[in-house]
Amino acid sequence: MLTDTAIRKAKASDKPYKLTDEKGLQLVVQPTGSKLWQLRYRHEGRERTASLGSYPAVSLTDARDKRDELRKVIAKGADPIEVKRAQLAQREQARTHTFEAVARQWHAHWRTGKNPRHAGYVIARLQADVFPAIGARPVAEVQAPDLVKMLKTIEARGAVDIAARCLQMAGQVFRYAIAHGLGGATRNPATDIKPGDILPERKKLNYARVDVRELPTLLRKIEGYQGTPATRLAIKLMALTFVRTGELIGAKWTEFDLEARRWDIPAERMKMRTPHVVPLSTQAVEVLAVLREVTGHREHLFPGERNPRGPMSNNTILKALERMGYKGTMTGHGFRGIASTVLHEHGFEHAHIEAQLAHQERNAVSAAYNHAQYLTQRARMMQEWGNLLEGMQRGTVLPFVRLAA
Repeated sequence: MLTDTAIRKAKASDKPYKLTDEKGLQLVVQPTGSKLWQLRYRHEGRERTASLGSYPAVSLTDARDKRDELRKVIAKGADPIEVKRAQLAQREQARTHTFEAVARQWHAHWRTGKNPRHAGYVIARLQADVFPAIGARPVAEVQAPDLVKMLKTIEARGAVDIAARCLQMAGQVFRYAIAHGLGGATRNPATDIKPGDILPERKKLNYARVDVRELPTLLRKIEGYQGTPATRLAIKLMALTFVRTGELIGAKWTEFDLEARRWDIPAERMKMRTPHVVPLSTQAVEVLAVLREVTGHREHLFPGERNPRGPMSNNTILKALERMGYKGTMTGHGFRGIASTVLHEHGFEHAHIEAQLAHQERNAVSAAYNHAQYLTQRARMMQEWGNLLEGMQRGTVLPFVRLAA
């Protein structure tokens, strides 16, 4: 067996020579004077030599420990050299599969079929808040504390909602990495975190809206609005259909069947990513008929002023309401709350109202069937709603008949 004294006294020769220890361990003394540890062993009938480092960086004791570790690998039928190569390859894969690299792969896959504006928002949010925090880290090395630190940084500027969304996006990236075997990722650290344990409670957002008693005055102001005809008609159609602002301004003429008095909003433009049917009242059809004379030659019902090939800005309706004197007291989204309140007060079925608001929970299987649920009842309800708004605007409120169960 070798000793430290013998190793230190070993002098270089004109040719390499070996000093042997036990159990296959040997020290090769090079003509340059360097001393290299090796382990000789047999695997599948072939003699192999594994490098264990150089002396004195690796001491005799360290070399024996390494030898014993490799002999355990050999005893299990594996080749230490191949195991080391696999480990190096895995580390290299982890180095190249950073969180950012995997996140960009996920986004390229995920964005298919998504609203382009929403897909753009997601990658922009990753670039602004997630990549600076964990983007350069190998995806398999990111741990829950790293995510918590990221959330705290975002929350420190008051962006609680954005922090929660970033956690959700990170979780999707980890699931993608695990499913595709990227970077050696085997678990999703985002599942270890509940936003409520890290972030302050988010206040429920209530969109500003006028009291129902002020609705007749608002409708008359809309009718007399001095802005562009398309903006005035957009607000009228929003009041009559109470869809979300994004669903309205992104509307295309191909989605409408005026003879059937029906508006089919495709899944990719809906918040819940399932198609939605809006029955059109006679009042809504009249608005669309006038609008067709204004924008019927365009793809969108409400083209943008700066870019007529795209839709109008989502602030256009809000700014118009502000010019009418409703700054801070009414939004486009407010028509949804007003409609829900009034329709419930007049005895319409809660399920029918929720279906028209596209609030109902949907799973992937039922979504294809439920988008037209209660369509007959909803068509009658929407006509009654149109009649009510018309009566309010004219100052002669028409009877609002309660829908039979």
